[in-house]
Amino acid sequence: MPLAQLITAQQLAERLEAPKQVILDCRFALEDVDYGQRSYAEGHIAGAHFADLERDLSGPIIKGVTGRHPLPAAEHLIERLRAWGIDNDSEIVLYDDGPGAFAARAWWLLAWLGKRSDVAILDGGLKAWHAAGLPLSLDPPGKREGSFSGEPDDSLVLDATQLGERLGEPELTLIDARGLPRFRGEVEPIDPVAGHIPGAQCAAFTDNLGADGRFLPAEQLKQRFAQKLAQRSPEHLVAYCGSGVTACHNLFALALAGYPLGKLYAGSWSEWITDPTRKVATGD
Repeated sequence: MPLAQLITAQQLAERLEAPKQVILDCRFALEDVDYGQRSYAEGHIAGAHFADLERDLSGPIIKGVTGRHPLPAAEHLIERLRAWGIDNDSEIVLYDDGPGAFAARAWWLLAWLGKRSDVAILDGGLKAWHAAGLPLSLDPPGKREGSFSGEPDDSLVLDATQLGERLGEPELTLIDARGLPRFRGEVEPIDPVAGHIPGAQCAAFTDNLGADGRFLPAEQLKQRFAQKLAQRSPEHLVAYCGSGVTACHNLFALALAGYPLGKLYAGSWSEWITDPTRKVATGD
């Protein structure tokens, strides 16, 4: 079973009653933190549970120390997964409005805890669901306590110190999922310092998608990341973004392309800049 899987809106609609299936609605908006919960209450795919980026899929922020979306404590996340009725053999479908950034964060967290099969992202998200003319529900999902158990895989994560020690190593491929203007330091709408981590390459997560908002074919994704790797081993790839969320989109796309699961600098740019001694680059 491949690590990264996509499911189409029609495929999901045909298996809404699958006995082992659990659907998580991961909608969120950085500029409106209540958007996801509000949108879920206004209509969601039947049976879906709501997974909030900040309350469920992130840990507490420590000002001046962490980034904007620290990893959640494993125990807290496992508790939430069980509350959503998830077992170790559950077939999980994740969706957000469409681009897949928040769904990919949930996918990566599940992989981090050891759940690396039977997890799919709805390709095109709720936008594709609407385009297929499929209905939403106002009904709450059924309640069932799951039995999920997992252990965090620390080999998938780097902290700022570990990344700092690796900067300059010739085998390192460091990719930044933010858009090019933020990467270059030309604009910074969210964080107090503009720019990027020295040695990084811009790999905007939106470039994993076609004009229709769905993921590019695996071969195109493979070519995209092959250019970033430039003959270096994918085993040494590290992904980051603004706060450790959209970086997971790149890690998902890499897995779709057949690459091994890369490492995440979870604190990302918003953590990196909390220490003024860490170097910052601008431009290309």
